[in-house]
Amino acid sequence: MRSTWPVKCKKILVALSGGVDSSVCVHLMKEQGYDVTGLVLHLSAAHESTVQAAQEAAQAMEIPLIVAREEEWFQREVVIPWAESYRRGQTPNPCILCNPSTKFSLLCREAKALGFDTVVTGHYAGIEEREGRYLLKKAKFLPRDQSYMLYRLSQEQLSMLHLPLAGMSKDEVRAIAAQAGLPCACAPDSQEICFIPDNDYPSYIEERFGKMPEGEFVSPEGTVCGTHKGLLHYTVGQRKGLGIALGRPVFIKSMDPQTNRIYLGDAGEEFASGVLLRDCRWIPFEEPAQPMRSGAKIRSMAKEAAAQIIPLPGGAARVLFDTPQRAPAPGQSCVFYDGDYVLGGGYIESQIL
Repeated sequence: MRSTWPVKCKKILVALSGGVDSSVCVHLMKEQGYDVTGLVLHLSAAHESTVQAAQEAAQAMEIPLIVAREEEWFQREVVIPWAESYRRGQTPNPCILCNPSTKFSLLCREAKALGFDTVVTGHYAGIEEREGRYLLKKAKFLPRDQSYMLYRLSQEQLSMLHLPLAGMSKDEVRAIAAQAGLPCACAPDSQEICFIPDNDYPSYIEERFGKMPEGEFVSPEGTVCGTHKGLLHYTVGQRKGLGIALGRPVFIKSMDPQTNRIYLGDAGEEFASGVLLRDCRWIPFEEPAQPMRSGAKIRSMAKEAAAQIIPLPGGAARVLFDTPQRAPAPGQSCVFYDGDYVLGGGYIESQIL
């Protein structure tokens, strides 16, 4: 096996947001003698500040910058399916939707159209090539690892991608930025959804797609015990902010979009022995030929759990955890690992109790 870098290319397209990670990528590539151009995606009104920051960074580092305005694409591929999923009572991750369908799709499209050999981003993950197959790896500095967010990238996208920050910590990246005199060296990390600056996603969805109807909370005993504000205001596993007083702790066990009901469970019943997945993607192979063992993460910040993965027809899979996991939520992704390597993953359809 070998790393995908260095490659015999001169022209590199860097996804530039103006933040410290992408700016350091530009700096590193220029230091290595590459002809670097930046590209920033204008995907919504909220991206105006990102475009401005990218323009300032490109000017400071003396590189050309392409501004790709793709608002309609972003609405079609990310915002609408993300909002529809929330309205069905699921908990989708917009970055996982965006990365393969929009961010990396558009980066690779622009790179091929303009004659660039490689695209570079500031994600904390690694890529290797093995016998013609491109593999995704965890970052060496695990607290910053973003491989979970990239598990749906295609082989074509991985083959064009270089990730210079794979072996670095955030402190190292900031130190490089400071030493290079980059104005973004001390800029804070972004914490919100990129197209919703205040992170109030329920208001964002209801303003654009209509207010959700109220519905019923159903107690662990099966009786109606309250009224909820609309499914998108809640997530499976939620314990706080329910406005329910049953005299004991309860949590959201499941949500039914057909009846618009939210079913509650007693504390201690949050754990599932497995999950059913849909629309699985695989990286080292097209699909597994038989059941296999792997690590599995049901959320980006969750600890890896040992599990058996059983492939099913139609791109589905059954995942059985060695130790039950707390509140896997439909719409989130379950991602599989073999040591440092990402095997693939899929969207959680339902729990196996």
